[in-house]
Amino acid sequence: MTIQIPAFSLVVLIGPSGAGKNTFARQHFLPTEVLSSDTCRALVSDDENSGDATKDAFEVLHFIAGKRLDRMRLTVVDATNVQLQARKPLIELARRYHCPPVAIVLDLSEALFQERNAQRADRTFGPHVIRNHRKALRRSIKKLRREGFRHVYTLSSPEEVAAVTIERTPLWTDRRHLHGPFDIIGDVHGCAGELEMLLDQLGYAQASDDAPYTHPEGRTAVFVGDLVDRGPRNIDVYRLVRRMVEAETALCVPGNHDVKLMRALKGRKVKVAHGLEVTLAEIEALPEAERDPLKQEMADFIDRLVSHFVLDDGKLVVAHAGLKEKYQGRASRRVRDFALYGETTGEIDEFGLPVRHNWAAEYRGDAMVVYGHTPVPEAEWLNNTIDIDTGCVFGGKLTALRYPERELVSVPAARVYAEPARPLGAAPSDRSAQQIHDDALDLADVRGKLRIETRLRGTLTIREENATAALEVMSRFAADPKWLIYLPPTMSPPASSTQPGLLEHPQEAFDYFRKEGVTEVLCEEKHMGSRAVVVMCRTAETARARFGVTTGEAGIVYTRTGRRFFDNPPMEQALLDHLRVAMDGSGFWATFETDWACFDCELMPWSAKAQDLLRRQYAAVGSAAEVALPPALAVLNQALAAGAPVEALRDQQAARLEAAAKYRTAYRHYCWPVARVEDLKLAPFHLLASEGRVHTDQTHRWHMDQVAALVEADDSDILFRTATHAVTLGDAASEQAAIDWWTAQTARGGEGMVVKPIDFIAHGTKGLVQPAVKCRGREYLRIIYGPDYTAPQHLDRLRQRNVGRKRSLALREFALGLEALERFVRREPLRAVHQCVFGVLALESEPVDPRL
Repeated sequence: MTIQIPAFSLVVLIGPSGAGKNTFARQHFLPTEVLSSDTCRALVSDDENSGDATKDAFEVLHFIAGKRLDRMRLTVVDATNVQLQARKPLIELARRYHCPPVAIVLDLSEALFQERNAQRADRTFGPHVIRNHRKALRRSIKKLRREGFRHVYTLSSPEEVAAVTIERTPLWTDRRHLHGPFDIIGDVHGCAGELEMLLDQLGYAQASDDAPYTHPEGRTAVFVGDLVDRGPRNIDVYRLVRRMVEAETALCVPGNHDVKLMRALKGRKVKVAHGLEVTLAEIEALPEAERDPLKQEMADFIDRLVSHFVLDDGKLVVAHAGLKEKYQGRASRRVRDFALYGETTGEIDEFGLPVRHNWAAEYRGDAMVVYGHTPVPEAEWLNNTIDIDTGCVFGGKLTALRYPERELVSVPAARVYAEPARPLGAAPSDRSAQQIHDDALDLADVRGKLRIETRLRGTLTIREENATAALEVMSRFAADPKWLIYLPPTMSPPASSTQPGLLEHPQEAFDYFRKEGVTEVLCEEKHMGSRAVVVMCRTAETARARFGVTTGEAGIVYTRTGRRFFDNPPMEQALLDHLRVAMDGSGFWATFETDWACFDCELMPWSAKAQDLLRRQYAAVGSAAEVALPPALAVLNQALAAGAPVEALRDQQAARLEAAAKYRTAYRHYCWPVARVEDLKLAPFHLLASEGRVHTDQTHRWHMDQVAALVEADDSDILFRTATHAVTLGDAASEQAAIDWWTAQTARGGEGMVVKPIDFIAHGTKGLVQPAVKCRGREYLRIIYGPDYTAPQHLDRLRQRNVGRKRSLALREFALGLEALERFVRREPLRAVHQCVFGVLALESEPVDPRL
């Protein structure tokens, strides 16, 4: 005997003590799937036969069962379950978690039960207990379906029990194995002409008039329901869809109008209104010989339709009225009702229609949900959901969503076939529904411990204490969140150098990349400025339409921690205007077919942003040394002249004074007066993203070429091209040439260079490779580690630094930053983008030496 059970279900084993339930469970289910009442008694009392622990044991059992069902895991309850009061909470659990309950009854002979229990020394109860179990079981068997069990299987002999095989079948809603591509079509409502035009536009064709539509590339149409009512050709729509479904070139979920028609065709009492009268009249106009079979056929077809589909490994959900995350892939009357009708608030609007709860505004699921039911003027995305019922029958259009392309294809209605009970909606806004919704961000999305899925590094965890620190920064200091689509990662230095007098040297950077299997790197001059992200829109209208920014701004410059770079708005605007002129002059907008772009840049001088830091920290150290050390040296020289043995101390202080002078010279390279925009230098080095693309598939050389085009189009000398040096790793001459370049540059007071694999995203022997390694010069590191860090005793200690945590941090931030950009380009909700941006900022509070 084969017992088919849904792969997601609550299986209840029913039988008296001695029925062999435990053995049956061990044979057919995983140990983790089985919840035994005896085991739960032992868990709470150390005695699986303790009668006074029964109440606590079942509380534990029900709790664990609930947690498993919440995670959509098959759960098997191994207990006697012969009494209604024992089964009732299990049925309630199945209803709460919207899964089918299955009863497997072991209805063997009482003599066998008694014999088995007599052989168990731990069972001390009398024969009357088995007898009572048996009587309760016999009373229950015929009532199990009425209690709510979806499937009931009764095994009446040991031979039947031994011959059983369990076959797990997916729920009808589970079509995760279907990957498409799909063309999801909105509410048709009898508009057959428009449906035929739309299928033609989507590339579907018929071999003959009675043949199903098929697509030459194997695409599958998915209908969101409401095939009938109000429109002129309801029977034609039904026949077209049925032929496609039967030919497996289409899937279809039912709509509320379809279900109402089914009930009417089955003779049930329904209110003939809202277009049903049109469909029924069309059917009744047929000849009797055709009409009656058609009624049965239509009713059976609609009755077989499944409430919703979960497709493409769970990435796509299609339901007529949409579906909350907690209902997806589940099966219950509540799930079916939500899929058909959505959720109402209990209120009635001025048109006499129920007010629907906007479940999509609260949706946080990973699966894309495509639905119809509520006609809208234009299909729009909201929190990874989209309503594609664009009111064709009301004179709007019939719309399809191509998946996974996320492209909308529509054909206009030939005419108005019916007047809507309520207007289709307000006039289109200059901001999308998603942008309007994003005006208020939810604290719950960024609070507490976060787990963020990234393409490059899988799931990344943000600790609660780090999230709290990031929340403080974002809430108090951040720029307008609508601009914050990316934060750049930190950079790790190379391993410490062993060369005399140096803490960092290019050779260690080259060694790292070579070891990871990288064959070519690009060395870029490290500028004496501050990291800046520039988001530029072609016009303020673009900023409003694409970013939802309504202030009239067309761009922004912000820091790597998400703060506005400039406290001086006119200065920022002037800089953006210069960049826009260069983008116009270079033909950037046409080349990339975009109206916006995001650049990763260095903005100079450092003093433009870090003036206060320079004055309070660096200048203060230099001034203190300049004031304190000369008098000390004078005293030591006097003591030395008097014969005191202080020569070593004098030399030490002289060296400190010389180091302090070098220290002041080093940080002064980063300072110059900025009175007007022409005093700034902007060096873009990454064109990160533009409409429809994140440019991480291009090499760093390509990025530099795009920057070069902008620099050439800039006649103000504000835009600055970064000097680069390509290196073939393993070629000693090539490596030495780059080392010589670095040496000459740092000798002139330059900061150093950044070494990057030629590919923007590189994978090596251990996975993702560092996106960049900074190699700073000896004099610049004086600013970081202190004026006299090069003294041997200090340098030896600093060389013990461990860059492992810094490298880990850099990789995680790199993955999060690019994930944010990719989500924005895919037009995901701002909360999804900000989850990643927020993650970068949170990681910045990890305890990593900030000098690295």
